[in-house]
Formats: sequence, structure tokens, C-alpha cells
Amino acid sequence: MEFLSRYIVAVVLVICLCLGYVIKHSISFIPNKYIPLIMAVAGTILNVWINGWTFTPEILLGGLASGLASTGSYEMIKNIATKEETGKKTAK
Repeated sequence: MEFLSRYIVAVVLVICLCLGYVIKHSISFIPNKYIPLIMAVAGTILNVWINGWTFTPEILLGGLASGLASTGSYEMIKNIATKEETGKKTAK
């Protein structure tokens, strides 16, 4: 895991997180199972663009890792929010 954390690009991760959120909540004809694939491709394109349209294995890995990490980040945030909502309901 530490190996991949070196390749995650914060800007790409946040852009992909926002893009994935929009796709999930606004574009109903795209099944949820395709969102990680879309984020991996978008992350790669964004990382190549950020690096001046150069393409190396490190840039590919950075884009893929950042795009896929955005889907994991969304799920983590969603689970934390759900847990907090559930905790508030049981505390009453």
C-alpha cells in the first residue's frame, strides 16, 4: 500500500472524486460497475495532461492509482457518513 501511495496525485484524485460523484448521481444510464473503469481512464488522461502530455509507466500508474483511489475515497466517505447518521439515530 505504501508503494502505491507514492504514485497518487492529489489533484487527479480530487477531480476524479468529483467526476465520479457527478456520474453516480446525475447520469443514470451509466451502471455503477463502470465508474471505477471510467475513473481509471480519466485519472490517466488527467495525469498525462498535468505532466505536459508525456507518457511514462510512472505517469500511467499515477493516473490509474489516483483514479481508482477516488472510488475508494468516495466509498470511505459514504461509509463514515452513514455510520455517523446511524450513530446519531441510536443515541436518541
